[in-house]
Amino acid sequence: MKLKKTLSELIQQLKHNENIVNWQEVEPQEAKTRPMPESVDPRIQAALAKRGIEELYTHQHTAYETIRKGENVVAVTPTASGKTLCYNLPVLQAIAEDEGSRALYLFPTKALAQDQKSELNEIIAEMGIDIKSFTYDGDTAPAIRQIVRTAGHIVITNPDMLHAAILPHHTKWVSLFSNLNYIIIDELHTYRGVFGSHVANVIRRLLRICQFYGSNPLFICTSATIANPKALAEQLTGRPMRLIDDNGAPRGRKHFVFYNPPIVNKPLNLRKSATVEVNHFAKEFLSNKVQTIVFARSRVRVEIILSHLQELVKNEIGAKSIRGYRGGYLPKQRREIETGLRNGDILGVVSTNALELGVDIGQLQVCIMTGYPGSVASTWQQAGRAGRRHGEALVVMVASNTPIDQYIVQNPEYFFDRSPESARINPENLLILVDHIRCASYELPFKQGEEFGPGEIEEVLEYLVEERILHRAAGTYYWANQAFPASEVSLRSAAQENVVIIDQSDVANVRIIGEMDRFSAMTLLHDEAIYLHEGVQYQVEKLDWDHKKAYVREVDVEYYTDANLAVKLVVLEIDRTESRRAASIHYGDVRVNAMPTIFKKIKLTSFENIGYGQINLPEEELHTSGTWIELTEVEAAIEAKTLEQLLLGISNVLRHIVPIHVMCDRSDVHVVSQIRAEHTQLPTIFIYDHYPGGIGLAEDVYKRFDEIKAAATNLIRRCPCEDGCPSCIGTEIGGLNAKQKAVELLGAI
Repeated sequence: MKLKKTLSELIQQLKHNENIVNWQEVEPQEAKTRPMPESVDPRIQAALAKRGIEELYTHQHTAYETIRKGENVVAVTPTASGKTLCYNLPVLQAIAEDEGSRALYLFPTKALAQDQKSELNEIIAEMGIDIKSFTYDGDTAPAIRQIVRTAGHIVITNPDMLHAAILPHHTKWVSLFSNLNYIIIDELHTYRGVFGSHVANVIRRLLRICQFYGSNPLFICTSATIANPKALAEQLTGRPMRLIDDNGAPRGRKHFVFYNPPIVNKPLNLRKSATVEVNHFAKEFLSNKVQTIVFARSRVRVEIILSHLQELVKNEIGAKSIRGYRGGYLPKQRREIETGLRNGDILGVVSTNALELGVDIGQLQVCIMTGYPGSVASTWQQAGRAGRRHGEALVVMVASNTPIDQYIVQNPEYFFDRSPESARINPENLLILVDHIRCASYELPFKQGEEFGPGEIEEVLEYLVEERILHRAAGTYYWANQAFPASEVSLRSAAQENVVIIDQSDVANVRIIGEMDRFSAMTLLHDEAIYLHEGVQYQVEKLDWDHKKAYVREVDVEYYTDANLAVKLVVLEIDRTESRRAASIHYGDVRVNAMPTIFKKIKLTSFENIGYGQINLPEEELHTSGTWIELTEVEAAIEAKTLEQLLLGISNVLRHIVPIHVMCDRSDVHVVSQIRAEHTQLPTIFIYDHYPGGIGLAEDVYKRFDEIKAAATNLIRRCPCEDGCPSCIGTEIGGLNAKQKAVELLGAI
């Protein structure tokens, strides 16, 4: 029997590994505290003392005093620093003083809401005051809903429920809206892009209704570290905010390690697969019974790592003690995994970024990331999952072959010295704004000259009158339509409708196992696709595109599938243009037509192509904003075939560099190159927002193009390969000095 090693021994052992390119130690920090304010009710003080809280951290104290003065606050501190007390304390105190006081808690996901409810109810039980707190979401039983509406002091919900189930039925919620003192927005940083733009409009609707019932609530927001928390909170709520960032929470020593897998093919600069290396690390920690979390970028990757790991360690610790955790799982499975992690029954978890948010999963010692998560803010949040208060913790980021990972690993100062990103929203996106003005007029009529956000809305109201959705009489716009508008608007996407995944392996027990948005379903749920769920493989037997259902059956095969998307771009309108020496850069509206063509079957172990099939689905159309670069002069010596490959190479680099500079997920911005664009017949590279109407990302690319171009050139130059590799411009273009040519092409722009 071999002896188990402790985490410290494993860390020492790791220090001798020659593939570690950077080792950073984050020093431990002592707690900074202030005495409990005297105004806090003795019953609350006693309940907190039972949980070992005798005094407050500095940020909790500042938040409490600022809110008591009647200011809106946004508190920004790292993961696991006791942010929840920043809002629970003032809310409980207000209810203890006035039994009629009400509060509304908004969390971005159901999991978080459930988690916070159980913590809040424990404190309330120990206080011995009759305070009722309820979650109100899709899982709430109809019998309880009536009680929540009339008697709930604290209603805990998510923006989707607020938008579709609470605001349209505000007349049933009179006691909440007429006494609402506090609105809590937790995990503020998740409200960015399309989702954030929708939520800003939902909050405008919420405040209209509060005003109608005569309440004027304060906002308490909390956020993980981003660059612009105050500006984001002000844009989201339309109210002035006070920033609180004097973090007083303690933290243990943390080792932050960048690991670059060894090169297996020198000329091509190909490295060993990150997934293989992650499996190796995770096995080492798990077999020594060290609680570990592994983050992977995509759903598919999570499931691949999970099945490999369960196989590797089933003899040593049992396959059941390692679980997967991601968005498509059902609430019951997720609750079970969270509890198992907290009480130590589950040793390891493989997760997508669903666990980045503040779900309380106890004390994990090691965090392993498969590749760079895509933004500085996300990386710090995932790292915050390891070593929450005391003791040592280890964070390992295993770089993949992609350009961005290699860039980060070779320039660690870029990551450690850079402030996290700004979160961007565009509540004035016309598609989103019109949707919410429809919803708002269903709730309460609009009076002429009434405001809804900073812009003029008279034109929108007039347009809705022409469309027979509103009716104008005596300077007031009334709802005049049969439909219920909120049910047609999904906050998670600018386009509506998800595809439901139905498992029919057992004919007697057909069940729904998950859902997926339409655009992803084209490439992940087409007929014959292999869909992975909880480490189990399913084959899609039929995708019913019209009714949005995918029927799957459990299979056991040695491959996964990967689909190709054919993209056609049409320029609709040019808003801005800038001419350069050999190129011109434009920004405007584009139409994208995407159609999946074929799918490849790729072997799980060796990643080789073992077959393919056709996909027959209609094309999807997207109107959005884009930035494009046209090459007006190209060296005569460069052949068309070569130019096409160079453009593909540069697009490959831009695809990875753009998200770092405009702060978005990799899937939010698409880069497509065309050797002859339809509207000009010139070689062109398009960069467009992957959302109807756009959310301002492509515009940002236009404004910061020189900075992005410099980073792209730098990445190609610093790549150690001989002449192009998957980590920079992609595969070799036979002996053409392609890297140099790509740099020259970029230089000419």
